[in-house]
Amino acid sequence: MTARAAQLHTGSHDLPVSDALARSMADGWAPAPPPDDSRVPGFEQLTGRRARLAARFPGDRLLIPAGELKVRSNDCDHRFRPHSAYAWLTGLTGEDQPGHVLVLEPDGEPVLYLRPRSPRDEGGEFYRDRKYGEFWVGRRPDLAEAERLTGVRCAHLTGLARLGPGRDASRDPALASVLSELRLVKDPWEVAQLQQAVDHTTTGFEDVVRALPSALRHPRGERWIEGVFQLRARAEGNGTGYETIAAAGAHACVLHWTRNDGPLDPRQLLLLDAGVETDTLYTADLTRTLPLSGRFSPVQRRVYELVLAAQDAGIAALKPGASFRDFHRACSTVLAEGLADWGVLRIPAAQALTAESGLHRRYTLCSSGHMLGLDVHDCARARAEQYLDGVMEEGQVLTVEPGLYLQPDDTTLPAELRGIGVRIEDDLVITADGARLMSTALPRTADAVEEWMDRLLSSPSG
Repeated sequence: MTARAAQLHTGSHDLPVSDALARSMADGWAPAPPPDDSRVPGFEQLTGRRARLAARFPGDRLLIPAGELKVRSNDCDHRFRPHSAYAWLTGLTGEDQPGHVLVLEPDGEPVLYLRPRSPRDEGGEFYRDRKYGEFWVGRRPDLAEAERLTGVRCAHLTGLARLGPGRDASRDPALASVLSELRLVKDPWEVAQLQQAVDHTTTGFEDVVRALPSALRHPRGERWIEGVFQLRARAEGNGTGYETIAAAGAHACVLHWTRNDGPLDPRQLLLLDAGVETDTLYTADLTRTLPLSGRFSPVQRRVYELVLAAQDAGIAALKPGASFRDFHRACSTVLAEGLADWGVLRIPAAQALTAESGLHRRYTLCSSGHMLGLDVHDCARARAEQYLDGVMEEGQVLTVEPGLYLQPDDTTLPAELRGIGVRIEDDLVITADGARLMSTALPRTADAVEEWMDRLLSSPSG
């Protein structure tokens, strides 16, 4: 075995390769060019993005890694997804990017350091290397192909070690913050990608409703729901943008319920929080709370309509120049007033809403929304003054998602409210005079949800 072959990522149970097989594998291969010479999606936006980043750090070398493979179990890795900043600056979003690094040189020139396609020689990486070999994980571009694809000068990954010092986005908080802040406002191409994600997610929700009869019969109906949505996400995009929450009954009171191992009961509600991620890695984030019988009970409807009123108030607060926190305050005010009217909140709503109290949050713990884009909680490394304490701008995309989570063991609640969880979440883009609801195809009112479910269940084949 050659020295190079000895360094390959092989498994402990690999069969030995004879000299005869190695010689055979190094010969007799026809050229295999890539399917076409198309550019990466969104190519026209990339030069400007890189220039804006370089301008914030004049004279510095900037390193933006795609990230590395992470072990799931033994010799099996998790499915790879490039870091969002790397994808935003290169347009490269595939599973063939682990270990790659975009470097912006001090003069602003971009260079991509890649692991190019394996040569078909006796080194044998292309068939011997389980982690990166072409026969194991698929073809990668060679350096010339990668340059045509990205419009950026490409170099072998081994050259990275010869570079001088630089700022690494995976270790430099200031660089990470700027990368988040530059992504706060989406360009029209990004908004179109997010709209595509929302549209596919809407179809996935329709799939789920049509599948409810089967899911209700299964002892782990939540998993059935998760699987139905995952099928749509993988068929139409890269997969889900985050772990699907399929929470029936009291599970809906667990904010990030992703075990999804419970049954479905027609007397209960299903909270479905799910989003399709496009092949370009932009994700939707939608939630609907559905009556598993097809009809809300009176108490379920009462909770649902209070949450809907809070969401309406939050959406009405969205406009350029408004504080980012305004829509959360609007949602919280409606929820606190409703809880006080029900007698659940035993102090006036205005008192509960003060910073010194916050007692309404016992029933609605989390914030009412967040930025959305390449990450489901997008731009999270941005400084507070640019995001949470900032003002909204045209082109920002965000969610509005108030909820009530009435825990099953909460003795401050009347018995009929315990174990009910409701969240309604929609995706919106800030426009010149307000905000546009991107998820209009999904019904929001209780009556419309019931009519929508009835129509889909009446024609389950779609």
